[in-house]
Amino acid sequence: MSEAQNGEMQDPISVHNFSERLMEQTVHFHVMKLSGGFYLWVGSSPLLTNLAVSMSSRYDSMPLSTLVMGDPSDTAPNSLAQRLAKKTKRKQVFVSYSLPTTDSSLALLVENRIKKEIELHPGKF
Repeated sequence: MSEAQNGEMQDPISVHNFSERLMEQTVHFHVMKLSGGFYLWVGSSPLLTNLAVSMSSRYDSMPLSTLVMGDPSDTAPNSLAQRLAKKTKRKQVFVSYSLPTTDSSLALLVENRIKKEIELHPGKF
């Protein structure tokens, strides 16, 4: 159902979950589609260790991004949020990346799996 807010119809929040075995570990993906973007949590255990947000800008071809919470030296959530905002052309993309960031091969596999899911289910993002 949609709700009227300030005279506009708002879509409800929808949830999409999927998992994949990547490099000997099960990685879980949780997507919440919002009216102006989406929230993506990636992890292997139920932890929220960081949160980044990214959005497109008319002043720059690369979306703006900032870390809302977490370790500022961990650039994985910011980078992923920026690339997903650019790929999906969404207003806002929130990303929580709760996997070890020391393995760039795993990060690449994770991002490729997300892109594959976006292609398979574009309405979920």
